[in-house]
Amino acid sequence: MTDRYHFPRSTPEAQGVSSPAISGFIDAAEAGTPDLHSFMLLRHGSVVAEGWWAPYSVDLPHVLFSLSKSYTSTAIGLAVSEGRLSVDDPVTAFFPEESPEKVSENLKAMKVCHLLTMSTGHAEDTTAALFAAEDENWVRAFLARPVEYEPGTHFLYNTGATYMLSAILQTLTGTTLLDYLAPRLFEPLGIEGAAWQTCPRGINTGGFGLSVRTEDIARLGQLYLQQGIWQGQRLLASAWVQEATAIQIANGSDPDSDWNQGYGYQFWRCRHNAYRGDGAFGQYCIVLPDQDAVVAITGGVKDMQAVLNLVWEYLLPAMAPEPLPEDPTAQAALTDKLTRLALPVQSGARTSLLAEQVSGAIYALDENDLGIETLHFNFGREEDVMVARAADSEHRIAAGCGIWITGETQLIGRGPHGEAGGAPQLIATSGAWRTEDTYVIKSYLYLTPFCYTLTCRFADDSITLDREVNVAFGPTQSPQIVGRKIPGA
Repeated sequence: MTDRYHFPRSTPEAQGVSSPAISGFIDAAEAGTPDLHSFMLLRHGSVVAEGWWAPYSVDLPHVLFSLSKSYTSTAIGLAVSEGRLSVDDPVTAFFPEESPEKVSENLKAMKVCHLLTMSTGHAEDTTAALFAAEDENWVRAFLARPVEYEPGTHFLYNTGATYMLSAILQTLTGTTLLDYLAPRLFEPLGIEGAAWQTCPRGINTGGFGLSVRTEDIARLGQLYLQQGIWQGQRLLASAWVQEATAIQIANGSDPDSDWNQGYGYQFWRCRHNAYRGDGAFGQYCIVLPDQDAVVAITGGVKDMQAVLNLVWEYLLPAMAPEPLPEDPTAQAALTDKLTRLALPVQSGARTSLLAEQVSGAIYALDENDLGIETLHFNFGREEDVMVARAADSEHRIAAGCGIWITGETQLIGRGPHGEAGGAPQLIATSGAWRTEDTYVIKSYLYLTPFCYTLTCRFADDSITLDREVNVAFGPTQSPQIVGRKIPGA
């Protein structure tokens, strides 16, 4: 990666940060909020700590979910600076052909600023209606939804609103959001290999679907921390930075919740005068202006507030106004901790007395949501292999005991909003015998937050398969699958 070391690296103490405190953050995160995938801390423009939990790694992108929204907002800020639109422009003005025959007063009053601030006037998130659009025209589906409230009066988190920002930009420029950002933001920041999902009509989804590396998240945060200036060049208007990260609309009254501190232009306000972009299951770009710091995190966590609490508890008070005395012992311990980060492989025994009996046996499965007809295992010394066959395909997943084995699969996985996956996805898998009759496979789709666990119980001539995912927009457990051994197979 040609630009991997674009940020200077520094010891924490040289930038006024305590190494033991960073170690404390890592320890607390592993103990209380497992499934962090990466962490990067910048202070005064230097990286003072960074780490990736294997099988995740420095050079791999991670899907951002709603953290994508902050990049979309940035694109709108750039387009405003170019005079292409104003935040006061009415939304329907961009889409006369997709607008309803009768435009309600509230829809007529909806402006770009209301899309940015999640105050469109809708009573429910429009995303489901977009996915359900039979003609696959998400713009028309959005504009067809009832607008119950006067725009600007009610906060409602609405991913469809961010999609509309992407659609507006593509309407104005004739290019996708991703292509628009490439020369204006990604290339100047050194962001390489960004990918963004599109709707069926080729418009980037805007509110989700962007994949970039952890350091690319930090670069966006640092650009905002520096009021839109990068390497002496202004990329983004300072006025936009201030507007986007200020409270534009109230979104709750709980003083202990970082989701109730106000909302800007696709940025959340936080406690401690901080702000952030974030995405489902633990994707964060946290900017702390008072401390001149940025925290970038990816993960697959269930409790996103818990991660922020750890930032406030461990990292925030660790930042002093002046450099601290160097602490070589603590720095070495922190470096060792960060370089050895790894998600736990599946625990259990390497083999079982039952392994030899069931190895190679083919099981016919009852009808199931995966479309798998038969399944068999080959248990070996170096790796275990599961082979699942559907009517027109075969899927092989290799699992290591005590190690991760990487590959790719179409058998498991979910799309950026939890829908069933289809394209091959990179996977890292480990397996072990939990008991004499139960073999468990743990698989990380390591460009995503998702970890799938398959529990296989062998009994006489049958097998039961229980599936669970660490995080999901819906249920985390899937229906049990039952199979029976095919005699003589």
